[in-house]
Amino acid sequence: MAASAPIRIALIGAECTGKTELAQALQARLQPDYPGVQWVPEYLREWCAAQGRTPMAAEQAAIADEQMRRIQAQANAPLLLCDTTPLVTAVYSELLFGDTTLYKAALAAQAGFALTLLTGTDLPWVADGLQRDGAAMRTRFDQRLRALLQTHGIAYAAVYGQGEARTQNALQALQYALGLPRPTTPGKPWQWSCEKCSDPACEHRLFQDLLAKNPAAAP
Repeated sequence: MAASAPIRIALIGAECTGKTELAQALQARLQPDYPGVQWVPEYLREWCAAQGRTPMAAEQAAIADEQMRRIQAQANAPLLLCDTTPLVTAVYSELLFGDTTLYKAALAAQAGFALTLLTGTDLPWVADGLQRDGAAMRTRFDQRLRALLQTHGIAYAAVYGQGEARTQNALQALQYALGLPRPTTPGKPWQWSCEKCSDPACEHRLFQDLLAKNPAAAP
């Protein structure tokens, strides 16, 4: 009997929103119920470290392609946590270089994920000396990404909170949207963190509150 296709979870969001930390936390928490759960790291981070710089416009497409190739290579994983997708590269290509040619393939790929988790901008922005472009760019990226997901009918759950609360919100979204079993941690029962966290109106209000606190960051 052929192995079933993996459940692919996309973790996307603007820079400095905790995507990698969340992916690692989710992998650890889901491991007891999904022993083969895998995490696909962000290829861009590896590329920048190897090159000592950020990519130029002509290099964006290859980075997006390699990210998706690495995701597709994990065909045997029952559950796959994907730390960014080609859509993230496509948005940066538009905002940094005015290039929208990556959107068609990136949006088609994004529609194939079982669930998209969008990491919110409620974490402090911290410079890393290479990749990150600033708090204002983070806000612009977040708004553009949300608009694309909504316009193209790609369902997503926004994830907010600090530390364990952020992990709990993501676990809740996975259980709510996909019917996954509630993960358990020895000595600490899994709990719902917010009865309304999957309510789009509630999420929209929180997003607007974040913008109101930092109006200078809005484009």
